[in-house]
Amino acid sequence: MELQSYISRPAYLTKVVPFINKPVIKVFTGQRRSGKSYLLLQTIDYIRKNYPDSISIYINKELPDFNFIKDDETLWSFIKSQHQEGQKAFVFIDEVQEIFQFEKSLRGLLAAGDFDIYCTGSNATLLSGELATLLSGRYVEINVHTLSFNEFLRFHQLDNSVSSLTKYMVQGGMPFLVHLEDNDLVRQEYLRNVLNTILYKDIVQRFNVRNFTFLHNLMVYVADNTGSLLSANRINEYLKSQKLNVSTVTILDYLYFLESSYLVHRLKRYDITGHKIFEINDKYYFEDLGLRHTLRPYNPKETNKYIENLVFKHLLNNEYQVFVGKLGDREIDFIGRKGDSVIYVQVALSVSEPKTFEREFGNLLLIRDNHPKYVVTLDEYATGNHEGIKHLNLRDFLMMEL
Repeated sequence: MELQSYISRPAYLTKVVPFINKPVIKVFTGQRRSGKSYLLLQTIDYIRKNYPDSISIYINKELPDFNFIKDDETLWSFIKSQHQEGQKAFVFIDEVQEIFQFEKSLRGLLAAGDFDIYCTGSNATLLSGELATLLSGRYVEINVHTLSFNEFLRFHQLDNSVSSLTKYMVQGGMPFLVHLEDNDLVRQEYLRNVLNTILYKDIVQRFNVRNFTFLHNLMVYVADNTGSLLSANRINEYLKSQKLNVSTVTILDYLYFLESSYLVHRLKRYDITGHKIFEINDKYYFEDLGLRHTLRPYNPKETNKYIENLVFKHLLNNEYQVFVGKLGDREIDFIGRKGDSVIYVQVALSVSEPKTFEREFGNLLLIRDNHPKYVVTLDEYATGNHEGIKHLNLRDFLMMEL
């Protein structure tokens, strides 16, 4: 197999290297076209350089060449036909969820001992919930996200400037965009095709969705209400006002489908004082703003939604588990948790007005612990801190390693 050219994402390779040649299956998960296939190629390149005496077996289920691999038996037969007894083989499978009962072959290969296995998948249900059961803990999951702001600048060879941030906010961080001409219509057509692929392959086909019109309308509703507290009952009331009758159960199911495809992320509310998680009124943010804008075009008047989404994604890229904070009748935009580390973040367009300043900093001052606290805004000269709370410009925050 000839390796395609790719732009490296070293942060992800750093996550993979400790598990190379270890008896666990390495699974790259994430939204379609987030760059999992290229990270697989990056891993292959690293392994070939560092394990020159081994062989590599590569299967890409998006290529017609591998259409014959339909189930665990054909997968097993093909891999065994490419392997010589006693030789170390590194196995790479792109879009493994397209192979029926693939887990049987993966378990067998792992047990055989001569195989080190890497695969990608685009469905959160299959590769988080189900895979944990199917592989009995014998795997490590590496979540792949669309480009961070730092990666976006490097991919597109841009300076860290206001115009670059606007470009990132408008077109999002889908890695393949770097290969397209700098033309809005071309980019929008590509993003529409990606969205349609996610809808049909990862939602409609997998979950046997019948009401496609409602699925699309629900996505548009989530796009309109990015960062707002949502509940199935609230959505139900809105639909009734539009003379549409959809059950609460169906709404919950379809929201779950959107989340399972990695198209959106659901944030639960966390009571900072009572240390409990609420089961109602969640917030939803998009994995990629470019895809969000295919549902609702970019509108500068909604910049507050976009900067919240970008701050959330940056926390996610830094491997935080993210919640919406509740403190009495106050709300903290984001609480990030990673092991023993905790971070609190408030987001606003600007805090130049005294009332806004008081609200954003005042909410954080009510939290009586010593974990880092940030107010992130578009104020170009945001610097310093207020009573220990750091005030940062969005560009500076997105460049930080948290």
